Amino acid sequence: MSFRRVTLLCGHYGSGKTNIAVNLALKLREEEKKVAVADLDIVNPYFRTKDSGEDFAHAGIRLISSAFANTNLDLPAMPQDLYAITDDRSLHVIVDVGGDDRGALALGRLAPALLEENDYEMLLVINRFRPLSRDAQSTIEIKEEIEAACGIPFTGIVNNSNLGAETTADVVRSSIAYGNEVAALSGLPLRYTTVEASLYDGLKDEIPNLLPLHLQKKIIDR
Repeated sequence: MSFRRVTLLCGHYGSGKTNIAVNLALKLREEEKKVAVADLDIVNPYFRTKDSGEDFAHAGIRLISSAFANTNLDLPAMPQDLYAITDDRSLHVIVDVGGDDRGALALGRLAPALLEENDYEMLLVINRFRPLSRDAQSTIEIKEEIEAACGIPFTGIVNNSNLGAETTADVVRSSIAYGNEVAALSGLPLRYTTVEASLYDGLKDEIPNLLPLHLQKKIIDR
C-alpha cells in the first residue's frame, strides 16, 4: 500500500470510516513511519478513533481528538494540536472526518493548507447497506455535500459495504457492482474494497485492491 502524507476518510454515518482509520494507522506504523490519527468526528459520539486510544499508545501512534469525544455533546470544539495535521510535515496522518457535510465543516479549517501542500488523499467511504446510500446516485449526492462543506475534492473511493457480524463473502461480492457504479459516476478510482480479515483469503484472488480489516474492539462488543 502507498500513502500520501495525509489520508482523509469521509462518508455517510455508519459507513465505517473509523474502523478503516484505525487499520490504516496501524498499517502505517508497521512501516516505521511517524503516525498520527486525527478524530474530527464531532457529530457521531459513538464509534470514534478515541476508543482505540490504548492500542495507539501501545503502537506509538499519536491521537488527536476532540475534547468532547465519547460524550453526548456535539459541540464544534477542536483541540489546538489539530493544526499539527498541516504544520508538522514529518507526520503521516489518518483523519477520521465525521459524517456527511456537518462533520466535514471541521475539515474546512484545514483546507487551504492541505490544498497548498497537495500531499493528501481524500477517500469517500461508501456502504450500500446504509439507509441513505443504498444506490449509486444517492451516494454521489452525499459526496457532493461533503465536498461543498469542506472545500476539498475527493481523490478516490473505498467500498466498505458490509453487514457487520453478518457479513459473508457473498455480501462483499454483491457490493462490487455498486462500488464500480459509484466510481464511474464520480470519475474517481475505486482505491479499495474492504473485507473483514477472516474473509480475505477466500476473496483476494477475485476482487482487486482488497483491503483486509480487523474490527475495532468497541464495534465487536456492540
